[in-house]
Amino acid sequence: MTTDLSFPTRAYLNGRWHPTPRTFPVLSPYSGEVLAEVSDCGEEEARLAADAAVAAFREWKKLTGFERGRILRRWNDLLVAHQEELGRLTALEMGKPITEAKGEVLYAASFVEWCAEEAPRVNGELIHSRFPHKRPMALYEPVGPVYAVTPWNFPTSMITRKAAPALAVGCSVIVKPAEQTPLCALYLAKLWEEAGGPPGTLQVLPASDPVPVSKVLMEDMRIRKITFTGSTPVGKILYRQAADTLKRISLELGGNAPFIVFEDADLEKAVEFTLLSKYRNTGQTCVTTNRIYVHRRLEADYAQALAEAVAGLRVGDPLEPSTQIGPLVDKQGLDKVVAHVEDALAKGAKVATGGRSLGGLLYAPTVLTGIRPGMRILEEETFGPVAPIMPFEDEEQVIAWANDTDYGLAAYIWTKDLSRAFRVAEALEYGIVGVNDPVPSAMGANLPFGGYKNSGLGREGGRWGLEEFLETKLVSFALP
Repeated sequence: MTTDLSFPTRAYLNGRWHPTPRTFPVLSPYSGEVLAEVSDCGEEEARLAADAAVAAFREWKKLTGFERGRILRRWNDLLVAHQEELGRLTALEMGKPITEAKGEVLYAASFVEWCAEEAPRVNGELIHSRFPHKRPMALYEPVGPVYAVTPWNFPTSMITRKAAPALAVGCSVIVKPAEQTPLCALYLAKLWEEAGGPPGTLQVLPASDPVPVSKVLMEDMRIRKITFTGSTPVGKILYRQAADTLKRISLELGGNAPFIVFEDADLEKAVEFTLLSKYRNTGQTCVTTNRIYVHRRLEADYAQALAEAVAGLRVGDPLEPSTQIGPLVDKQGLDKVVAHVEDALAKGAKVATGGRSLGGLLYAPTVLTGIRPGMRILEEETFGPVAPIMPFEDEEQVIAWANDTDYGLAAYIWTKDLSRAFRVAEALEYGIVGVNDPVPSAMGANLPFGGYKNSGLGREGGRWGLEEFLETKLVSFALP
């Protein structure tokens, strides 16, 4: 192991650090070295976790929102206090540049802070009846034990974005973190324990193969909610599996985000906007810009300015504060980036900058011009540091191109025309639209996050995120 950072490696099950017969290695995507051997959970651990979650739920939901909120506030304080450690752990196991990684920890904490404040505010409603002797009420109750499956690209915030609202309203939570990044999840469990979180309320089951764990929990009628962030194909599998026990389900899936640069754009700002939206986290975010449509009048100047800016991005060790672009998370991710670039070049695209592997899992930040329909890079989510530029002529045409996808998570536009901004934002079939805003959901624990079409179901963040974990019960009193 290449770091003196202390962190747990065993599964966190029913308030105990649980050893398993098998372990699996967690590798640094930058150096390739083994960071740790981590518990490898399967069906047995999943059954134990389910039993513990059910038992914990019975007691946790009885606490008042004020009591749950106090524990969540302590969890938030510990997250902030351990920003450095969690940031380093993120950089080590995921490859995210350390400055971004430490920023993610504060983003993760913001969900806990907001949900701690909202826990006492999950109120019911008194409903007026057409009958004078009746007093109907709508009560909001926790849906039950929750199974949360989280991705590798935001290994702290994707957990708190799911666990914090669930815990706040009274649910217990079982987390299955991505096999690439279990260490941050286990560290969050350690902090939950230190905050006074009761045994069984939050459990973490690392697994090299998610199928056995998921099989048990998806088939268990007592697990009443599944929340998943990841690929659309896997999300559809879970959606089908959830039907057998009619679990509530939230899915935050793939994206294919367009960025539309209109002819009135401020060139310097538009380039700055693109850097933030496209190259953050080495392009490995579900809301990252994937397709750039630039008005033909601005295309040449924009492409040149963007290529010059991208060529200056610093690539390297994610633990170095000056690094802006780290490695791809694994070989599969690198192979997809390489395949998309090669396909585009074979069909006539040109490299304005980058366009090559740099050894290991590093790939040079890239700008491609001459993009046209039929290239994979327009049709699939690249999930890497490659910006493809395609010109357009008019507003109606570019809206049609932007919407011509099965996905609908995030979209971006740059314009100074207020009427156009409203018109285009309303026409785009996406759950999130940034108008002159490259990161519309940044630090937005109170904002709705989610997509249309194959980008998912439900919303995370704000009251919308809390409602995903609540059932509504009608109680009607008939007075004598």
